[in-house]
Parts: sequence; C-alpha cells; structure tokens
Amino acid sequence: MMSEGSTNPKVDWFFSSAKSWQGEFEKLRMIMLECPLTEELKWGVPCYTSKKKNIVLIHGFKEYCAILFPKGALLKDPHGILIQQTENVQAARQIRFTNLQDIVEQVSKIKEYIYEAIEIEQAGLKVDMKKSTEYTIPEELQRKMDANTSLKTAFAALTPGRQRAYLFYFSEAKQSKTRESRIEKYIQHILEGKGLND
Repeated sequence: MMSEGSTNPKVDWFFSSAKSWQGEFEKLRMIMLECPLTEELKWGVPCYTSKKKNIVLIHGFKEYCAILFPKGALLKDPHGILIQQTENVQAARQIRFTNLQDIVEQVSKIKEYIYEAIEIEQAGLKVDMKKSTEYTIPEELQRKMDANTSLKTAFAALTPGRQRAYLFYFSEAKQSKTRESRIEKYIQHILEGKGLND
C-alpha cells in the first residue's frame, strides 16, 4: 500500500519515459507529494488520491501540460486559472502550464486548489451533472426518430453520456442543413449503439 507523500514505483516510468514536459512533470510531482496525497497510476497517468478518492491527475499535451481536478467544477477558483477543456466537460477542470516557470510561480495557488479539492471529497460533494433530458433534441433528429422507430429505440438505449455528446454536437450547428448532414452521418453509429467518438 502506497503511503502519503511517497513516490510510487509504478508511476516512475511515466516520468522517466515522458518525451516532453519532463522538468514540469517532476516539479508537479514534488508539489503533489508535499500534500497529503497518495500517488497512484490510473488511466496511464499519475493520479493523486486521498482516502482512495481521485483528487488530481497530471497529464501532458502537445501545447501544454496540466493538472486535472476530476471535480474541478466545485472549486471556487479565486485566481481564475481553471479551464474547462470543452463545453461538454461537466465536472473536470484543468490548470495548464506551458513552462516550468509557470509552475514555480504558482506553487502556493496549486496547493490551495489541491487542499480545497481534498475538502470537497471529504465532504462527499458531487458535481450536479446535467441530465440528457436537459438537452433539447434538435427537431431534425426528432423528425428522423419519428420516421424511424429503430433509430428512436437505438438512441434511447445509448448511455446518457453518449446521448449528451450527440445532442450537443448536432445542436451546435447553426444551420438546419448542417444539423441534417451531421445527423445523417451518425445514424449508422447510433443504430450500432456507438458513441460520437467510437
């Protein structure tokens, strides 16, 4: 069992094999280990937990590296540094960094957010997720489903997350013609029970 504040050998490979952001990752890891967190490897990235609850993850992208708070939407964000990756992301929030200096200058802010995230978990708070029913079904999709009962049944059988992604993607198009073509393109996907990105 990993103890708080100690490195986990399972996670070492992530840091040693990182092609980029090595210095940034090391600094972020040090910050995490100075907090009352346990280092684990989940989804192939370092994940820091408190009492087995996920608090914060470290991950890298091409343009930036980031720490991700799975329940970041509940953080107060007094410094205005949390980023919602896309409009579809309901709970998680990132703090992004593009260089080591970025991280060094924000150590105390990062820790402040980590401690708040731990408190949120300990209090058992949950992010109030929007239900699929709160998203309106574009009339173009409604017409297709009314005309094709197997499409209607297949859509209803999708997981709420998949339904939301489709509804969001279809509704996002400003013109009816674009919505029509997006829906056309994904009918087969829906019939096969697949999500937008499957």
